[in-house]
Amino acid sequence: MTEQDANITATQISARKLLTSAARTFIETRAHEFYFRRVSGALATGLLLIILIIGTNPRAAAQGATTTPAAGPTQTVRAQDARERFSGESAFAYLAEQLRYGIRPTGSAALTQTGDYFIRTLRGYGWKIDEQKFDINVDGKIVVGRNIIASLGSGPVIILAAHYDTRLWADNDPDVTRRREPVMGANDAASGAAVLLELARVLGKGYTLSHEMRLVFLDAEDNGNIPGWNIFSIGTYDYVARLDVQPEYAIILDMIGDADLNIHYEGRSMQAAPNLMTGIWQAAQTLGYQDAFIPAQRFTMIDDHVPFIDAGIPAVDIIDFDYPAWHTVSDTLDKVSALSLEKVGRTLQTYLEQTAVIQ
Repeated sequence: MTEQDANITATQISARKLLTSAARTFIETRAHEFYFRRVSGALATGLLLIILIIGTNPRAAAQGATTTPAAGPTQTVRAQDARERFSGESAFAYLAEQLRYGIRPTGSAALTQTGDYFIRTLRGYGWKIDEQKFDINVDGKIVVGRNIIASLGSGPVIILAAHYDTRLWADNDPDVTRRREPVMGANDAASGAAVLLELARVLGKGYTLSHEMRLVFLDAEDNGNIPGWNIFSIGTYDYVARLDVQPEYAIILDMIGDADLNIHYEGRSMQAAPNLMTGIWQAAQTLGYQDAFIPAQRFTMIDDHVPFIDAGIPAVDIIDFDYPAWHTVSDTLDKVSALSLEKVGRTLQTYLEQTAVIQ
């Protein structure tokens, strides 16, 4: 992606705040203790009640007491408990796994392995998978790209998408001698794909979907302005051209793992789908994330939302372009945060709940 009519200013990267294993152990231990006390108390109460019944009713003593499972509110609570909240720690693990495959430009073995990992994970969560391959002519050489589409539910279509390829050149690196080196892409673009994978996990548990949800992992986005590649979002243009339905809207995730998260309204998004963008930001505010989702326009981007908008589909770009490591060799795991991933993921989960897409 690139920015138009905006100045890029570097921002400080805040330290990642992750739960330590000791803290998790403490929480789990207290939870187990709480559960044991509740269960023990319930058993004691039930036993006392049976004794009283038997003591006052000989027929009950002779026939044996029976119990009937509680209905109504208890069942509702169990259904709500089954709905898991988006976990930043889980999303961070998905992000780190992508980096384990190494540099992941379009057409590379590493990106093929990454995509295969996505497919295994998504199928494990019960999503249907489609693959769309396409050819790119790069100075006479054919490079094959692959979009991966996961779908769940039925009804009107809603798309959440992120590109998962990494850039061939770190041409924004402050060290001019390293500008032809590839980018690891922890934030750009493993962060967006990681949020989609964690959403796939939580949406498949305990929810009823009123729409068909499509999670789209887009290839060949990030080599624009490199000779032979020329444009950004090659895979997205191919995906939009093949759409079999008119989606209600599309939400693009890009560079949303920055430890110092500052996501502003994006210019084209506000023109194409202002209600969608402001609705997402309002969901973030209800969660107390107003520090990360800033309701003011700052950048106008060329990114994966543009092909959707060009096709008449409402689309927004959720992107933090205040990222000093953008298109540099420093876009590495230490620059991203589980907390930032959680803020974005929980905001989207809440927005889908508030709009009754998931119930």
